[in-house]
Amino acid sequence: MDIQKLIDDVAQALSRYPNDGKVADYIPQLARVDPDHFGIAVADVDGRLFTTGDAEIPFSIQSVSKVFTLTLALGRVGDHLWKRVGREPSGSPFNSIVQLEAEHGIPRNPFINAGAIVIADVLLSGHQPKACIAEILHFLRELTGDFSIAIDPAVARSEQETGFRNRALANYMQSFKNITHPVEHTLGVYFHHCAIAMSCVQLARAGLYLANNGVNPTTGFRVVTRERARRINALMMTCGHYDASGDFAFRVGLPGKSGVGGGILAIVPGQAAIAVWSPRLNKNGNSLFGSLALEMIAEKTGWSTFG
Repeated sequence: MDIQKLIDDVAQALSRYPNDGKVADYIPQLARVDPDHFGIAVADVDGRLFTTGDAEIPFSIQSVSKVFTLTLALGRVGDHLWKRVGREPSGSPFNSIVQLEAEHGIPRNPFINAGAIVIADVLLSGHQPKACIAEILHFLRELTGDFSIAIDPAVARSEQETGFRNRALANYMQSFKNITHPVEHTLGVYFHHCAIAMSCVQLARAGLYLANNGVNPTTGFRVVTRERARRINALMMTCGHYDASGDFAFRVGLPGKSGVGGGILAIVPGQAAIAVWSPRLNKNGNSLFGSLALEMIAEKTGWSTFG
């Protein structure tokens, strides 16, 4: 299979689509991003890399970072994590507060905002916020072998200045004792990991351990157990696209995690990790052209978790 030709053809096909969707303008710094950027990177478990478009331009990975913070939190506390956060699809927008009230401050899953804020609180245990943020960055740099990965300070600032709903979520969960550190410390970790900037190439390489039964194929280092990799992939499949997760599973059939910066990381178990980036978002807050690109790739390759 000629993966390079395939992704070039996908990029060419999408260039003829109408420019629908809009950038995440509720975060001012993201509103400044050129909406016409588009990139794809496919990294396979045999060490090959295929790219097209703007695959080497760093962008704000936003909620895609939650895959990696979840991995770290499971490494820290194991299955005790599930006492503080659930494993069910939300069926509600990513920043909804409604379910938290009904479910006594326990977020539905680790990928909605409330769940990821709890994960940040778990990672903060025994650390100062700066050390916790440094640990997350170090993990991504180790996964990719690329020590240029950094936080975009302008995006982090923009998140902090406009994150009123996230503050509401964190304070509400603290009232149920599900946030154990000062809210501003926990949110500082959350805002900063969402502001990490990575390219499609870096993101695809970072996700390879989930395509290779928990082992980073580049280094041979086991990042997580086979079982944990399978479970993280399962959560990406069921919860990775918020209230559009079912539709993404139906159309693409691969574990995936989106971010409002326009990035999506998708995993082809046993074969590859795919990162796509297009800042134009659909009504659910997922990359419009990124989702279409992954649907086309899955259709043309036959890659699917469902056979």
